[in-house]
Amino acid sequence: MSHCVGIDLGTTNSAISSFDGEDVRLYKNPEQGDVTPSAIFIDRRGNKYIGGRAYDNALRSPGSAATLFKRMMGTSTPIKLPAVNITMTPEECSAEILRVLFGYLPEEMRNSADIGTVITVPAAFNQMQRQATMTAAELADIGKVALMQEPVAAVMSVMRHRRTDGMFLVFDLGGGTLDIALAESISGRVNLLAHGGIEMCGGRDFDRAMVDSMVKAWLLEHFDLPDNFSVDPQYSTLLRMAAWAAEKAKITLSSREEAVISLDETLIGLRDRSGSEIYLDIPITRAMLDGLIAPRIEESVRSARDTLEKAGLDPHDIERVVFVGGPTQYKPLRDKVAFELGIAASTDVNPMTAVAEGAAIFAESIDWSSQRRGRKSSRGSLSTGGALQISFNFLARVPDHRTKIIANVKGQALAGAEFQIDNLDTGWSSGRLSLKDGAAIEVSLGKPAENSFKVFVFDAAGGPISLASDRLVISRTAASIDAIPSSHSIGVEIRERIGGRPTLLHLVREGDQLPKKGREVFQAEEALKAGSTGSLRFKLWEGEIQDPVIDNRFIGMFQIRGSDFEAGVIPVGADLICEYEVRDSGKLDIEVSVPSIGGSFSSHRNFYSHQEGQIDYTKSGQRIVDEANSVSKRLTEISSKVDDPRLDEAKEKLDRAARVENRESDPDDSKKAMDDVQEAKRLLAMARKDHIKEIRQIELDSAIGFFDRHVRQFARPSEETSFDNLAITAQRAIERNSTDFESHLSELRGKNFMVLWRQDWFVIDRFKLRTEEAHLFIDAKEYEELVALGFQALKGNEIEKLREIVCRLDMSRVGMTDEVDMLTGANILKV
Repeated sequence: MSHCVGIDLGTTNSAISSFDGEDVRLYKNPEQGDVTPSAIFIDRRGNKYIGGRAYDNALRSPGSAATLFKRMMGTSTPIKLPAVNITMTPEECSAEILRVLFGYLPEEMRNSADIGTVITVPAAFNQMQRQATMTAAELADIGKVALMQEPVAAVMSVMRHRRTDGMFLVFDLGGGTLDIALAESISGRVNLLAHGGIEMCGGRDFDRAMVDSMVKAWLLEHFDLPDNFSVDPQYSTLLRMAAWAAEKAKITLSSREEAVISLDETLIGLRDRSGSEIYLDIPITRAMLDGLIAPRIEESVRSARDTLEKAGLDPHDIERVVFVGGPTQYKPLRDKVAFELGIAASTDVNPMTAVAEGAAIFAESIDWSSQRRGRKSSRGSLSTGGALQISFNFLARVPDHRTKIIANVKGQALAGAEFQIDNLDTGWSSGRLSLKDGAAIEVSLGKPAENSFKVFVFDAAGGPISLASDRLVISRTAASIDAIPSSHSIGVEIRERIGGRPTLLHLVREGDQLPKKGREVFQAEEALKAGSTGSLRFKLWEGEIQDPVIDNRFIGMFQIRGSDFEAGVIPVGADLICEYEVRDSGKLDIEVSVPSIGGSFSSHRNFYSHQEGQIDYTKSGQRIVDEANSVSKRLTEISSKVDDPRLDEAKEKLDRAARVENRESDPDDSKKAMDDVQEAKRLLAMARKDHIKEIRQIELDSAIGFFDRHVRQFARPSEETSFDNLAITAQRAIERNSTDFESHLSELRGKNFMVLWRQDWFVIDRFKLRTEEAHLFIDAKEYEELVALGFQALKGNEIEKLREIVCRLDMSRVGMTDEVDMLTGANILKV
């Protein structure tokens, strides 16, 4: 690839660079800046501005501007510009930034067919977010594109500037996310040992802390404003302008001890209830800012320590911490993090451009001829052909100035034969050497990128032997990444038998080396006829929680629909052969073959993570509150009998998340609240693991209590006996600490459900409950169709038909669970 391009698509700023095998070049924007604000502004005449001008105009007319949309990638949250009546998707907004950045490249480079572009994404991004980034690249018409995790790009940049051996920690704090990477360098080759981070932690959160803790209080003190003005639409523009002013003051504090959060009344253009013009004039010092951002810094330090722990390392093993990202230009932050970690700080790289530079360097290592965008092979071999079975093996990509070429002679070589290797770039020659198996020549790589060599073979008389192939190429690279660990565990929801409990089969676990390929054979739990409205559902979850599966983060669903094939039936028990690959970027590709119909289905067509399946964080308040309350109910039950500090931490996060209902118009708050719920689930799972016996007893008592209160009166005598006997078996499993307990518990809950499922009133009540839960369904169109069919069945008193519809609704639902919610989930088996 002649042109290797790297793009750091950032939350607040973006950058683009290229790498020619030797030098990295940054491309400046029209204002001659290395970075371009990730901002869009559209005026009332429809003129569109991107970058610095858009960012500055956003102050005067925030209703015409879009910023910080990267945080909403992979969701269906609309990006609204109300002043010009325009609504965009996060992908469309990102495409505008990518298109402008790409335009900074020279025309001959942009139009070249020999160009490949790496776009970076945070390690914390999930599958939907990665897919959204690819969609943005397609909308921008960039061409050949691959994704790469930002920590990997940062490491590549570090290695370009500092080639010494050792271990280092990359602390990449951007406008929206925190990425932590631990890397080990040995002779220019780099292993990523572990990485971690926090998705919603960045400079944006510092700005919010300044507004929430300082600006709002100052405004209430100096002006006649309602106490709840921060949620009053009348003052939304004021708050957006205040955030802009806070960010400006924060940037000033990077180089000065004092600053002022300042906005002139003529810029704000608002009056309070008494008619006074509103302005901002709030002095702030570094000490004050340090106090405001301290909780987030402490959280980031904990994340760094967790990453060290995952790698089995302590601070004494780490040579330095390298800071990347705009907020790390604030020296007190760097000093605080380095001090708390006990690791020396380093400023080896430009924190604003390191990721873009590293992405361009990484682009050179990609095999752009491959559809999967895998890395070029690091091993090379030249077979001479002809009667002699001779090959020359070598490392095709090395970061060193010297490397070896080794002869491999099979069979009987000619007595007295010799060989010679010449460097076609420098004229250097090895001279003639005896040709025997294992003979090695050390060659010098005189230039970065490709070095060409020619091989000669001579017979015993010194005459040349004609070779079918005599040229080899060795690339001297800037650095080489050997191991990239997966940042997340990704699993498929399965059942171990028909009607069994859902569990998680992991395709990749956190820390597994990428890329990773694999093959799993599943079976259909139910039949699927061509042209039918049903589907086989591969629900994908991110996380390690086995019980319950839905406590993990839902990241998408791969479906085989009846409408996806024209003839035949996929019967119950049919093999579903799943081949998958997790790329360097963490992006998952799946292809499922179904021998019974001779069909093949790819995640490029069948991975339903499009708009109707994603969360709209402007309307997600109820879903978040429901989930927080559902988890809180379990937490309260456990806390009454288990003493664990993690439960207290989880409760704090759930309480904070439950308050989002009154702030659901702010998608940023809603997304952070959802992350709080997810973290609470993780903490709950960790506590369960350490107090397994006590919590199992609580879960068993709950299932028995539910049966006694709500089910026993409807159960047949044989069902009562069966339930009671199984409860005894489950109790024994607790006492023996048997792994069979979860299966027994699942079966008990299943018995509860099946008794109630016979009751017509239960089916009707369940349907009515589902009609109030639109926020818990990933496919809005399918949900609306099923609800309409359900009302028709209810009106016609067609209870059996209603049962079928409720069953399909249960299968499609994502979210909370309860004692009788046993049909929700995927419908594939792993036996």
